[in-house]
Order: sequence, then structure tokens, then C-alpha cells
Amino acid sequence: YLVLRGMRTLALRLQHQGEAAQRLAHWLEGRSEVAHVLHPALPSHPDHAIWARDFSGASGVFAFVLKPQPPERVAAMLESLEIFAMGFSWGGYESLIAPCDPQIVRSVIAWEAEGPLLRVSVGLENGDDLAGDLAGGFARLRG
Repeated sequence: YLVLRGMRTLALRLQHQGEAAQRLAHWLEGRSEVAHVLHPALPSHPDHAIWARDFSGASGVFAFVLKPQPPERVAAMLESLEIFAMGFSWGGYESLIAPCDPQIVRSVIAWEAEGPLLRVSVGLENGDDLAGDLAGGFARLRG
């Protein structure tokens, strides 16, 4: 029953999450704290042409790399977030963020980014509220 009930709104939820994630990814590209954003729907992504050829939308999951920061500053940023919860998931209704170590799962190409990698899963919250939450986290990151 719960699965069937959830299926009725799945398309609307995924559309909102994908659109909100793209807006948030664009916003992150303009932040001085961010080295680069990993989202194939962004024109700056190296595989954007493949994404544009094969897809008409995107999911709510993406990642971004911060410029090099001391781990305690990153922890302070993450702990200060009020809307984003910490954790890994996909497709839930609440937004999540989590630090990742890509070296754990990469076996062919070495990860060469210098700063920490943060994985984001956008939920159903307002995109402007999510950007505001991250802006507060970035203020905490800067000290």
C-alpha cells in the first residue's frame, strides 16, 4: 500500500528534486569556497554533451569539491547545517549531505582533487532554503 501510494507522486517528486538540484549546483559554481561542482547537467561538466544527448532531466544527487580546508572547518560547516541532514540516500524527501572519500571506491583513475568532496541528495525542500543553509555553512567554514 505504501509503495503504491508513493508511486502516485514519484514523477512530481523526482522532477522537483532534479530541478532544485540543478539550481543548487549552478549556485554552488558561483561560490568562492567551491573548487568545482560535479553535476552532468551543468555545461561546465566534462561529460555534459553526453548527458544532453541522452537525458532530458537529472536526479537530485550530485557532488561538489571544496577548496582545500582543514578537516575541523569542514566538520564545523556540516554540523552547522539546519536543513541538510547527514547521510547517504537517494530519492528521499529530505535533503542530505555527506563527506566522501572517493579513493575508497576508485580503482582505475586516481582522484586528484585537493579539497574535500561533499555528496548532496536534494529532497523536497525549497531550493532557496537549501542554498541559504549552505551559505550559513560556508560562513562557518570561513571561521
